[in-house]
Order: sequence, then C-alpha cells, then structure tokens
Amino acid sequence: MIAGPGCPVCVTPSLVLDEAIELARRGVIVTAFGDLMMVPATETSLYGLKTEGADVRIVYGPHDAVEIAEKNPDREVVFCAVGFETTAPGIASELLRGVPENFSIISAHRLIPPSMQLLMSIGDLQIDGFICPGHVATIIGAHPFREFADAFRMPTVVSGFEPNDVLLTIAMLLKQLKDEDPKCENEYTRLVKEEGNLKAQKIMDEVFQIANAHWRGIGRVPDSGYILKKEFEEYDAEKKYELPVKKSIDIHPGCNCHLVMIGKIYPPECKLFGNVCRPEKPYGPCMVSSEGTCRIYHKYGAHFK
Repeated sequence: MIAGPGCPVCVTPSLVLDEAIELARRGVIVTAFGDLMMVPATETSLYGLKTEGADVRIVYGPHDAVEIAEKNPDREVVFCAVGFETTAPGIASELLRGVPENFSIISAHRLIPPSMQLLMSIGDLQIDGFICPGHVATIIGAHPFREFADAFRMPTVVSGFEPNDVLLTIAMLLKQLKDEDPKCENEYTRLVKEEGNLKAQKIMDEVFQIANAHWRGIGRVPDSGYILKKEFEEYDAEKKYELPVKKSIDIHPGCNCHLVMIGKIYPPECKLFGNVCRPEKPYGPCMVSSEGTCRIYHKYGAHFK
C-alpha cells in the first residue's frame, strides 16, 4: 500500500504560499485552511509570518473568508483556494452567490484523474491497482476513473474512508488481480454515483476552466488545475494585485517529498525524516497535514517496522 499524491496540502505549489505571504506583508488579510499554515514555502510559512504579526487567519471554508471580507470592508481579503475537486464547488458557489469587492482568491485547485495518468507514465513505477478517493468521486462520479481499467487494464476501485471500506476495497482489488479481470468498481456506493454530483459539476463549470497546473514536487501536469473563467477574473488575486513572478522553491535541499509523493520511496528512507523534519517543525510539505504520507508514517511508524 503506497500513498500517492493524494494530499492537497502536499502538492500545493510553494508559489501559491509565497504569493499569499507577499499579500499578507502588504497588509492584506490572508485566510487559509489550518493544515496549510505550517507548510514551508520558499523562505517561511503562513504560520511563521503570523507569528511576526501579519494578519493571517484560519478558516473552515470559503464562506468564513467571505464573512471576514464583509465585516472588514476597509480591508482586502484573500482566500487560498486549495484542494481537489471536493473543495472547488464551495468556492464556486460563493462566487456565483456574490462576494464583496474586497474579496478574492488564489486558485490552486487540482484534479485527481490527470495526476493518476501521470503516475501511469512513470516507467520505473510498478502499480498493480488504484484505490480512488471517494470524496472526489462523490463530486465527479465513478466514470472518470473507468479509463484506467479500460485503457490501461489497471484494477481500480473507488473507496470510502472507513476501515471496513478500505478492507473491502483491498479485497476487491485482490480478486481482480487473482481473476486477471481489471475493471473499475465502486465500493462507495452509499455516496458515489456513476455520474457524480451534477449540481456541483454545473457550478464548477460556470466558474472554473481547466488548465495545465503545477504540482509541488511533481511538476507540470496537463489539464490538472482550475483557473477562474474570464467572467470571474476580478476575483483572481494574482491578477488583481499583479503579484510579481518570483523564483519559488518547492523542494528544499535534502527533502525527498517528491519521491514520497509518487511512491518511489517510503518516508523513513529520507535522511531528514524524524530528525530535521518533524510534525512540530516540518521541513517538507508531506510532514504537515494529517493526510501527508510522512506525517502518517511519523505517527504510526511503529506499525510499519
């Protein structure tokens, strides 16, 4: 079992954080999910900047950020819109509903199927089957994952997150391998439909368009990101504030998060793991979020020995 690039915090480019940090230094109220706060950027983190007195606030979702903008009409407010297809409908619905003029976003949404296609193209990476994220499939449906079984003959199962879900998913994958019958199955039938959430897809299509996107530690992945459509560009913080293009550092010297994210090494194989890089002082992005592979190994490492 290898965790792929399925942590949105881990794959958020350093540039996104650098831009948010730059805006905070200009006096903008920067809002973000809590697990993004300690992710290392090029020079510091949002948390590090907050300790220096910058107005960086943790929110539970885009609606909280919009409310902050409404309560502070004399201040500019920016929301770091990160996440996969699961979080995109939330920000899309806010923009369609109408937001204050002093509100904007840094759009860093990423799409899962294109990243899986990238993994399939890595020649020395042996994959026997995919466990696909049920929360993403709840939005986009099971059908986008069928390509991997149909085109690549790859056993594929859309899974829920409860222990019984994962165990059943593994059993389903093993049966496909045993029978030499690769297909895409939906284990998470109580929430995932073949066509997905059509209402959520509609509002996403109204607000976003698909574009090439950079994944931290992985690089440019074709058609794997969401950017705002022209009708909503006034809420694009990068355009609104003419953010300077600067050289950002995704993976700092010695960090092996990029190899962990594509499954080439296990976290303990990184020399920094557990000493230089720890949850309380992460050196790489995979040690921050509870979904980060290095963080998971650090917490449950004794079980992998």
